[in-house]
Amino acid sequence: MGFAGVRSAVRLATAFPLLLLAFLAIAATTTAARADFRVCNATQNLVGVAIGYRASAGWITEGWWHVEGSTCKTLIEGQLSSRYYYLYAEDAERGGRWDGPINMCIADKEFKIVGVENCIPRGFQRAGFQEYDTGEQASWMVQLTDEPATDGTAAVTGTGSQ
Repeated sequence: MGFAGVRSAVRLATAFPLLLLAFLAIAATTTAARADFRVCNATQNLVGVAIGYRASAGWITEGWWHVEGSTCKTLIEGQLSSRYYYLYAEDAERGGRWDGPINMCIADKEFKIVGVENCIPRGFQRAGFQEYDTGEQASWMVQLTDEPATDGTAAVTGTGSQ
């Protein structure tokens, strides 16, 4: 091998670790699409959110997630295991609500409640949750807004995402 061939081999041997390091840095910052159930708060106020779903133990409601104004929060991480999820939210500053016709149990402080029957006799409160049919999507996002929808329904939208 001539002098030019040796110089090329040395440059390649020097460049390879740098290229490998650059590739690893890019791979570490790139994440795959996550599957989860997220709530985005498009208002300027703090919002408390509760979720309901069906599990092997029966109906479960959980809360409270605090979602700051103009931010999103993941309520369920990973691929969704149910088709239907239920959401209830309260504006912590103005007292407004995002609710629906499905009654489930909630509590004043952080909670995980099994069962949706007899809320008050069991020491809980009853609240109306909005149903979201995720169509068995792997992930779902609900956006809470200030403005009511044009058809008069609650100011909440839900979308699946891949």
